[in-house]
Amino acid sequence: MIFPVTEHLATTARHTSAYLSCGADDAPLIVFVHGWPELSYSWRHQLRCFADLGFRAVAPDMRGYGRSTVHPKLEDYTMEAIVGDMVDLLDALGRESAVWVGHDWGAPVVWSLVQHHAARVDGVANLCVPYHPNGNAIQNLIPLVDRNVYPIDKYPVGQWDYHLYYEESFDAASAAFEADPAATVKALFRRGHPGSRGKPAPTAAIRRNGGWFGKAGRAPDLPLDTAILSEEDLRHYTEALGRNGFFGPDAWYMNAAANVDYAQRAPNGGRIARPVLFFHALYDVICETVDSSLAEPMRRSCDDLTELTLPTGHWMAQERPELVNAGLARWLAQKFPTRWRI
Repeated sequence: MIFPVTEHLATTARHTSAYLSCGADDAPLIVFVHGWPELSYSWRHQLRCFADLGFRAVAPDMRGYGRSTVHPKLEDYTMEAIVGDMVDLLDALGRESAVWVGHDWGAPVVWSLVQHHAARVDGVANLCVPYHPNGNAIQNLIPLVDRNVYPIDKYPVGQWDYHLYYEESFDAASAAFEADPAATVKALFRRGHPGSRGKPAPTAAIRRNGGWFGKAGRAPDLPLDTAILSEEDLRHYTEALGRNGFFGPDAWYMNAAANVDYAQRAPNGGRIARPVLFFHALYDVICETVDSSLAEPMRRSCDDLTELTLPTGHWMAQERPELVNAGLARWLAQKFPTRWRI
């Protein structure tokens, strides 16, 4: 049977989550959680694949994105509130638990979900952003900076300088992205390159350069990287980000203190007992987990961790979906053999 991808809304008094769904309604559930500045659509290569493999595959537009609620205040975008959205979504789907898959900011959502609501989680698979039990916040990331690449006198906060730019210049950051959403998407969604390894990420000098795109205040009009996006994909992103703006997506960076406090309230010191799969992106220059110690807290905090390194950049689920899908399917078969319905 060929399953269509269908659109839905899950609404409560506090929030509406729009989501895409593919697969039989009663099939084992797998939920895909996107990051910045993406959409449920970012998982287009995974939804039909895992529906065909016998799962119900669901991908929500996260808070501030797509057709989900764009809340008006910065403090509306704490990790605790966003995890609450995911618990509400699971309830709306009529399920007690699911396998959860996250990428970029979606990964901290999934990590936080298993920290605080382990009973709602069968297993977690995350792409690019490893687990930090004390919270995915700049104060916990700086001690893990690779000082061979980022000398402290030149790059005091390493590749995480852009986090501070949001905190210091939030309106300017959002305005630069909004000046030309299509150009912004084309500038951000680029494939990984082997030559980037061991070199500083552009995000290490955002404040020094006067913003994400320097003094221009807007993204350059680069050619579309068709290794990541088609023209149709570009239209999807541009329409959604042009309609909603970047306030919601960028607000996720503005709640570090609240997110650390939330992490510190996790049971069992935040230790994860559920099966975990982590995908390292070999050519991800910001979330560089292969040569640095960025993934070490995750290794110390997970009881059942599987690691897989793929030759991709940061947008791995869109750049090399066949590798991501194969790795995820293999792990699911190994860890959840009774879930397969084919």
